[in-house]
Amino acid sequence: MKKIKFKKVLATGTVLAAGIALTACSGAKQNGGSNKKSSASVALITDIAGVDDHSFNQSGWEGMVAYGKSQGLKRGTNGYQYFASSSASDFTPNINQAVAAGYKTIFGVGYSLKGAIASAAKKHTDKNFVIIDDVIKGQKNVASANFKSQDASYMAGVVAARTTKTNVVGFIGGVHGDIVDLFDAGFAKGVQDTAKKMGKKITILNQYVGSFTAADKEKSIAKAMFAKKADVIFHASGSAGQGLFSEAKSVNEGLAANSSKKVWVIGVDSDQSNLGKYKSKDGKKSNLCLTSVMTGVNVAVKDIATKAAKGKFPGGKQLVYGLKNNGVYLTRGYVADSIWKQAQTARSQILAGKISVPSHPSK
Repeated sequence: MKKIKFKKVLATGTVLAAGIALTACSGAKQNGGSNKKSSASVALITDIAGVDDHSFNQSGWEGMVAYGKSQGLKRGTNGYQYFASSSASDFTPNINQAVAAGYKTIFGVGYSLKGAIASAAKKHTDKNFVIIDDVIKGQKNVASANFKSQDASYMAGVVAARTTKTNVVGFIGGVHGDIVDLFDAGFAKGVQDTAKKMGKKITILNQYVGSFTAADKEKSIAKAMFAKKADVIFHASGSAGQGLFSEAKSVNEGLAANSSKKVWVIGVDSDQSNLGKYKSKDGKKSNLCLTSVMTGVNVAVKDIATKAAKGKFPGGKQLVYGLKNNGVYLTRGYVADSIWKQAQTARSQILAGKISVPSHPSK
């Protein structure tokens, strides 16, 4: 999230293709190749969480790799590349490097790049720019991509409410703002509506880290929530969420695999099931990632890049990706069959307009 700058849809948060282990950053060398279509070239500028954050940036890069393969492009000059930022001071230099290297369409992943993208777009009117997870108005060479994350979060709320055995669930946000509000509000509404249908009272613990990278602080928050009997916690906190996974593992590793006291985590942006692997007290391999609320940064990146390659870059437009086009969705994960059916029913009702999901938490 970064706002988030957690993010799902064709590929998930597993091992990145196309040599992701090779680090691209300010000053990175551009790999050579047989790319010929410079007009189809694309670059991705990450926020400070890096390209392998198991979240927003990673999903965006996966979308770019998928786009490159679909176009027959290689990683490097005239093809596709990413530039990793370790701090906000890297945003503008990374964008300038991408411009100098000749990339035609440049993506900024996360609202924190809004200012840098808007400024660069004014200086380089011959380039296409995209801001992910925010809106830049009045610039014809900038497209804005956003997601109806509240809808998939509502489905996560349905799953959490029907999975909890303690009737206590939790939400951990990164930093307060319009984007994280989508996850917070959708999840709470899903839990509340489902609890009402079930005739139950379910408590929702809610706390913010104040950061998208402070995993240690999130671990402490998670520990306190588990102590208050929460057994399902959903996070929308970027790489800070790894602290939640760590604490959940600490709890579950002291339990038998089939223990009724097992705790669950709902991931965000990318499929975070790889973070949920652990061994139970009785030595059995298990997983605590119940499901993940997928944010289709990869879908948006591939879609917009493809449009640009066809000479149809949606400059000046605001594109919104939702349940209908798999811009947001839930992974199947380890959700029980009967509960999964309930989540899919909720999805159908949202699409049919029978369920209205708020974009901001109730006060």
